[in-house]
Amino acid sequence: MIAPALRDEIARRYGTPAIVIDLDRVARNIARLQAACDAAGVANRPHIKTHKSPVLARMQIEAGARGVTCQKLGEAEVMARAGIDDILVSYNLIGSHAVGRLGHLLRESPARITVAADNPVTVAGLAEAAAAGGRRLDVVVECDTGRKRAGVETPGEAVALARDIAARPGLAFAGLLLYPPAGGVAAAQAFLDAAQAGLAAHGLQARIVSTGGTPNLPEIGQVRGTTEHRAGTVIFNDRMMMAAGVAALEECALAVLTRVVSRAGEARGILDAGSKTLTSDTGGGLDGFGLLPDHPGARIAGFAEEHGFLDLAACADRPPVGTLVEVVPNHVCVVVNMVDAFVAVRDGAVVGTIPIEARGLIT
Repeated sequence: MIAPALRDEIARRYGTPAIVIDLDRVARNIARLQAACDAAGVANRPHIKTHKSPVLARMQIEAGARGVTCQKLGEAEVMARAGIDDILVSYNLIGSHAVGRLGHLLRESPARITVAADNPVTVAGLAEAAAAGGRRLDVVVECDTGRKRAGVETPGEAVALARDIAARPGLAFAGLLLYPPAGGVAAAQAFLDAAQAGLAAHGLQARIVSTGGTPNLPEIGQVRGTTEHRAGTVIFNDRMMMAAGVAALEECALAVLTRVVSRAGEARGILDAGSKTLTSDTGGGLDGFGLLPDHPGARIAGFAEEHGFLDLAACADRPPVGTLVEVVPNHVCVVVNMVDAFVAVRDGAVVGTIPIEARGLIT
């Protein structure tokens, strides 16, 4: 992704480690997701937890996305301030702090806000937020169809919670939110069909049926009744998505530019990117902590906070001290949350930096 001369320029202007995005690849990845949604007949609602940037969110919307998905309220606040006008928060918002902030967002922003819930405690707080905000709040019920993360576990529970939402002043039941595991279409379909029948029996309808996940792109739209899809990582891709078979190396739009700062042993070296840059996420069992495309056989075997430990035993082209190397991270979403800005390149030239305005917002 980063030619040698461009690496030198980035290092001279911004230092290392630097988080570099190729806007040409970003644009192609955005177009790929939009085309997949269009072909499946579902709306595209990309998840901004990966890039956390209103600049990139606007690129997605201009390419055809209906709106955005946020994982935390802080991300939604950033997107709303930037003028993004259709936002789904796919997370249980619980406690007076979150309820108060949501009420303020509803009161101060004209954006259409939809939130998810999988329990009555969340729903009660959402009713308080709607009252404080002075307007109706759409709520989707999060459903677990096999991932065992969050979500009600049975169609009956989904219907009961939908009825609770519909009965509360200020709230409107809007639909169902699913995140099936890869290969989980049949289970998700069975859950959805049963939930839809139960809703209809009580005069309710799911206007939104939202599925998610970059690993699920090959199955997008295969759950009948889906109205939209949420995918985040696809905008950049990473080593995890390569391992999952949904991205190739040339579709990875983000790399960490780092420098070899020590070669104290013949078969080892040290990078200036450690756990505070690349993170210690193994990506579900990947070998090492990143891919070095230009140095096959090299492994990032471990970390200190500012040191990446290179194992060069199987590497024929062992980079000397001072070498600038490119690393495709295991899990790009975590890497993005560690820094304040991207260094952006286009057509082989540096075009400047893009602030990551929602980074670090974990509430």
